[in-house]
Amino acid sequence: MLKIQNINQYYGGSHILRDVSLQATLGKVTVILGRNGVGKTTLLKSLMGLVPIKTGSIELDGKPIHNATPYERARAGIGFVPQGREIFARLTVQENLAMGLAYKPASTPIPSELFELFPVLKQMLHRRGGDLSGGQQQQLAIARALAAAPKLLILDEPTEGIQPSIIKDIGRVIRMLADRGMNGQKVAIVLVEQYYDFAQALADDYVVMERGSVLARGRGTNMEIDGVRQLVAI
Repeated sequence: MLKIQNINQYYGGSHILRDVSLQATLGKVTVILGRNGVGKTTLLKSLMGLVPIKTGSIELDGKPIHNATPYERARAGIGFVPQGREIFARLTVQENLAMGLAYKPASTPIPSELFELFPVLKQMLHRRGGDLSGGQQQQLAIARALAAAPKLLILDEPTEGIQPSIIKDIGRVIRMLADRGMNGQKVAIVLVEQYYDFAQALADDYVVMERGSVLARGRGTNMEIDGVRQLVAI
């Protein structure tokens, strides 16, 4: 579903991403790990078109998208959950979810499946996003990204600042999406995560980044054998 080949990206004179290549497959979770400041978030922003790449290519479902705008990438089937959630604090839960359908016809309903994945959101439809707990906001951010049934879901550190019980719920939803898809449609998932145990539990494939480059990659079942914990230890 996603194919990245030799992308490079710069901030001023700093070379942030160095010939990064990776793939994400439908029905699988690809986890990207690495210490702070190695370029993980920049990579996700490059995938979403929020920062331009200097060289290289990005393909979604076999079609090049590296010159597409962020909204064109959303229309093509990318859902993005940024670090820090970035929900609309003054809008209600229902209005936030409707924003995930912004490019759909106005009559498009909010998918009922979202409330099966995150039951708490149904109880809080008319509450403002800013009044939710951090964990509830994260669930709202993921649900908003899923509203348009994307082919590719990108998550940037979804466990950051979240209580353990909701971390478990989020992990369950990510695994369910990979295994069952959304509305019967398979989803490819790219997950950037600092919480090693959470990442290991979900990873079908892993990529470790160091100084803007891919340091190691492999199957999720081999993370311990490959010494990934040591590679990302601070």
